[in-house]
Amino acid sequence: MIRSHARSLAKSQAMIHSVDLLYSISGFCVSLLVGMTGVGGGSLMTPLLILLFGVHPATAAGTDLPYAAATKGAGTLVHGLNRSIDWRIVGRLAVGSVPATALTLLALSSFGIYSGAARSVITAVLSGALVATAAVTIFRKQVLSLCAAHVGELSLRRTTLLAVLVGAVLGLLVSISSVGAGALGATAIVFLYPRLPMVRLVGTDIAHAVPLTLVAGIGHWMLGSIDWHLLGALLGGSVPGIVIGSYFSVRVPDAVLRFTLAATLLLVAGSLCKA
Repeated sequence: MIRSHARSLAKSQAMIHSVDLLYSISGFCVSLLVGMTGVGGGSLMTPLLILLFGVHPATAAGTDLPYAAATKGAGTLVHGLNRSIDWRIVGRLAVGSVPATALTLLALSSFGIYSGAARSVITAVLSGALVATAAVTIFRKQVLSLCAAHVGELSLRRTTLLAVLVGAVLGLLVSISSVGAGALGATAIVFLYPRLPMVRLVGTDIAHAVPLTLVAGIGHWMLGSIDWHLLGALLGGSVPGIVIGSYFSVRVPDAVLRFTLAATLLLVAGSLCKA
């Protein structure tokens, strides 16, 4: 009887270690692509957890947020030391994103974060955000060149109001799906501030993502939708993945990366709609 119990316990532990290894491999693969493409990990990790591992959408989105806050916090420190952050733009975006994040999480809590209604909302918003990210990835240059002249004519007051509105939309998207702070946020900043140097664009986008993902992560923690064990396993593979991905990013043609990533995001979005 004791031996049988010991064998069962050993099998259970082996299964747990195997699943943890798969989580770490997933963290490595996603971080590898993030390092190569620059697109936020939520666009890839959240749907991967849902479709491949069967993680509830609320847990997948919630677990991704503290990871994003930690990694982008480190990125903000580097960009801050290099003085490549426009803190005025960060402030304008945060004025919209932080309250929108709090209100969105309050609405989710009233539904019940694990209710059928909340699951449907999270899946629908996630699918839409993935399609939007894919479109931005493919047609970013064309869209920006088309709109740059019109945006440049806006007054400072209107630009500031639009920045607050953009922040609110990003807060809504990220709170529900954990997707939006990367490619969509960077594109929105270029829309509003076309003369901003690229290095300050990247630094500003990363810096704004920190309070956004931090507040959203705290909200999901309070709602009980973060799996800390899963988070630890994912982090185990993420560091080497992003280092290797960054190394190969200059060795793979940009067009190949963009279209491969966009096709993957569209495929994942379609799979989520069918799930």
